[in-house]
Amino acid sequence: MELYIDTANLAEIKEAHAMGVLDGVTTNPSLIAKEGIDYGKRLAEICEVVKGPVSAEVIATEYQAMLKEGRERAKIAPNIVVKLPCTVDGLRACKAFSDEGVKTNMTLCFQPLQALMVAKAGAYLVSPFIGRLDDVAEDGMVLIQQIRQIYDNYGLKTKILAASIRHNKHMVDCAMVGADVATVPFNVIQQFMKHPLTDSGLKKFIEDYKKAFGG
Repeated sequence: MELYIDTANLAEIKEAHAMGVLDGVTTNPSLIAKEGIDYGKRLAEICEVVKGPVSAEVIATEYQAMLKEGRERAKIAPNIVVKLPCTVDGLRACKAFSDEGVKTNMTLCFQPLQALMVAKAGAYLVSPFIGRLDDVAEDGMVLIQQIRQIYDNYGLKTKILAASIRHNKHMVDCAMVGADVATVPFNVIQQFMKHPLTDSGLKKFIEDYKKAFGG
């Protein structure tokens, strides 16, 4: 399972990268807006740090404008993945980019037929949003399971990128049902190696050693 960080904050990306387990980065217009920096400039900075896939979302919502903006983003670095919405225009742009050899990440996926269609159009990644479905009283993990089953049924190669991950249980469930990738905020990644029994056990080991040998 690949691990991406979902942020446009360069300090967070560098810290996550230093852990040695970061495979890629996802960004979106909201995350860039928080940073108050030119989108292209920040994408170039991210690609200097992370050599895995870096998703760059288009702001455009119309087909021709998506193509124009996506092609500009793709020129920034060879590891840029053009991020498009799961709309009809996004689907058309996905097919066009796929034919050009440009990788795409189809975002804002909330139902399995969107995932099926973008896979047929050649998407590299599809991003179902778990947490946002949970927020409206649906079960986001069911969507991951449905997409996994559909892709396995037909040998579709699009990677399932679980997004809108809010906590550790989301991450565990995604890994168990077979999501290919998870993109996770930095504050959640920081929780992955934490457990109170690890902390108390380590404290006890050190205390016992010091009692026996001093120091």
